Amino acid sequence: MGDRPFKLFAFDVQAPAHLTAGSWRNADDEGHRYTDLSYWTETAKLLEQARFDGIFLADTVGYHDVYAGSPDAAMRDAAQFPINDPTLLVSGMAAVTEHLGFGVTSSLTYEQPYSLARKFSTLDHLTGGRVGWNIVTSYSESAARNLGLGKQIPHDERYDRAEEYMRVCYKLWEYSWQDDAVVRDRESATYVEPSRVREIQHSGQYFQVPGFHLCEPSPQRTPVLFQAGASSKGVAFAGSHAEAVFINTMTPELTRRSVDKVRQAAADAGRDPRSVQITALITVVVAPTDEQAQEKYESYLRSVSYEGSLARFAGWTGIDLSGYDPEMPLRYVETDASRSLVEMFSKADPSRTWTPRQIAEFLGIGGTGAVIVGSPRTVAAELRRWRDVADIDGFNLSYTSKPASWREFIDLALPELRRQELVKEDYERGTLREKLYGAGRNLTLPDHPATAVRGLPAGAAQPAEGALV
Repeated sequence: MGDRPFKLFAFDVQAPAHLTAGSWRNADDEGHRYTDLSYWTETAKLLEQARFDGIFLADTVGYHDVYAGSPDAAMRDAAQFPINDPTLLVSGMAAVTEHLGFGVTSSLTYEQPYSLARKFSTLDHLTGGRVGWNIVTSYSESAARNLGLGKQIPHDERYDRAEEYMRVCYKLWEYSWQDDAVVRDRESATYVEPSRVREIQHSGQYFQVPGFHLCEPSPQRTPVLFQAGASSKGVAFAGSHAEAVFINTMTPELTRRSVDKVRQAAADAGRDPRSVQITALITVVVAPTDEQAQEKYESYLRSVSYEGSLARFAGWTGIDLSGYDPEMPLRYVETDASRSLVEMFSKADPSRTWTPRQIAEFLGIGGTGAVIVGSPRTVAAELRRWRDVADIDGFNLSYTSKPASWREFIDLALPELRRQELVKEDYERGTLREKLYGAGRNLTLPDHPATAVRGLPAGAAQPAEGALV
């Protein structure tokens, strides 16, 4: 807490629109350029020049087809559809920047750990150690149908599977290769010393991975691990594995409850609870005066589609509100989709009863995070309040129009934040992990489970399963 500068990440997706329903309809929105690499390189340079800590790229391998039993509403509003693979953007953005970090979403439900570990080692090499993995278990039934499962794996089982998945990845990233395995010895015609590369010999309930990691150690070995689950299983998983957690709630006071749960889960896992960096999803609408900002916000509201907003909600939660009276109160419903979002609306604030219309209006701008509307001084005061009341480390900034929202934030709000010393003046050198934890913190911290498998001597047996739980 106190006066520490907070972290800033931009929140986007490789699609025409993300969380704000109807953002593509705004005259200044460039979401339609999502297939153009120059859009992404321009955005990366914009963010780095402003000293953002990174860009966080969401993803989904399904589509929203729950609302009215059809994908039509989602398609009409470009609700995360069409959507391209964000991992393929990172090298291009990294090539035009030196410090900007990249948090990339990738689902462990639909990719084998052997191939995912290779993908993130490659990205970590090509970015010079600036990549993080946002770990998701995926919520979409459409993804399950199209990727061979037929039906989505139940929520709690997805997290049980995720625990073993992480053990496999840690063994590949941290155990398989010794630091000095690559010798490039011309005299002996040896590029890699075979005795310094080990099979991981993983045999578990869900995965059989007997062999070697395909990649030599990257700058961070394990990418920075992001996570955003808020269910009880998700919080426990974050406490064990996450180095950075994204939280979506409506007020600083409600956010503090989630923050305390994450930090307690980290302590329960034997980790320093302050080592988990926590950021909140926020959308900022800023203008020179409070009145102008409010006018701008209301103009964005006019672009919001009721059906587009509820198509997102239905896809995230599995709850179709298309046949309900817009004024009917929503009660808690068990769902194997995004359980944390249902809990957010139904349980997090017991004093409030939500209707479909209120949900659509709330989600319409910036999705599941709060919205701050005001002048630079108002925005700075509110972000400070969020930091101090919620005990968070930074913000994941969504948008109403991209990249116009970030450009306005940079031009108007950021100078005031710097004047109040709420954000850093310049970058520290080093990897993404070093930027989060300080110089010399290139690898996972000592109390992180990945560290348990690092640096074992040649010939040592691979760590027991229990050492990685």
